[in-house]
Amino acid sequence: QVQLVESGGGLVQPGGSLRLSCAASTSIFSMNAMGWYRQAPGKERELVATITSGGSKKYGDSVKDRFTISRDNAKNTVWLQMNSLKPEDTAVYYCNAVTKSVAFYWGKGTLVTVSS
Repeated sequence: QVQLVESGGGLVQPGGSLRLSCAASTSIFSMNAMGWYRQAPGKERELVATITSGGSKKYGDSVKDRFTISRDNAKNTVWLQMNSLKPEDTAVYYCNAVTKSVAFYWGKGTLVTVSS
């Protein structure tokens, strides 16, 4: 079992920044990929960003050039730096881990609210 704990969410004004953290209970070095997804009220969960064990990154179209995903294997932590936030970025953000055996794990989420 892999436990993922997100933190760093909160209320921010449009144009502001937040940094989300995802702490894993086990080594993330062996994970196939780590990622962030989000779900806004009344909408389906969508990809925000992923990073593979080899360091390859993928971003959702709506966050490209504004969000950056990174990982620190020594700290078993993945971050999501979010800049130039917009009201439409308001959602619950979930951390995701995919193991080598393609098992999926999810955190409980952290709420990000972008509002003036």
